[in-house]
Amino acid sequence: MIKLYKIKTGKTELDPAEIAKFAVLNGVELPTPADPMKLLIKQVSEAAREEMRVDRKTGRPYRAYHSLPVKQGQETFFFWVDIDDATRAQMVRSTNRRREQVVGDVVQLTFDLDHWAAANPDEEPIVLETDFGPDVEWRKAADDEDDAA
Repeated sequence: MIKLYKIKTGKTELDPAEIAKFAVLNGVELPTPADPMKLLIKQVSEAAREEMRVDRKTGRPYRAYHSLPVKQGQETFFFWVDIDDATRAQMVRSTNRRREQVVGDVVQLTFDLDHWAAANPDEEPIVLETDFGPDVEWRKAADDEDDAA
């Protein structure tokens, strides 16, 4: 439907709301509303993911809850643990999962940039620096400067 929308409208910047309207006008059936309990579970998870607190000593924000993959039979569910109650093992599991997400995003971005470079051979390739150590330190230092101002 996205390809058809691009062909019919000629637009290259794509507004999901406009594409959804276009899809409905072109015969796509609206999805069945979600199970209310599943929707509430999703909202609870989103709230847990978004809740921030401020460290009393440093004044820096931190995430209040961290997700933990929990395998039950063939399925993996995600439970939440309050960082102030979390054991080291729980934080290691949560941290490893989040690190894998970051690595996966960076790998995919390199694939995207490789494709863009191949499709645009007359343009200078976009180089992605993947050593984020300096960026993290600069960002933390900038946050300290903002706090001091």
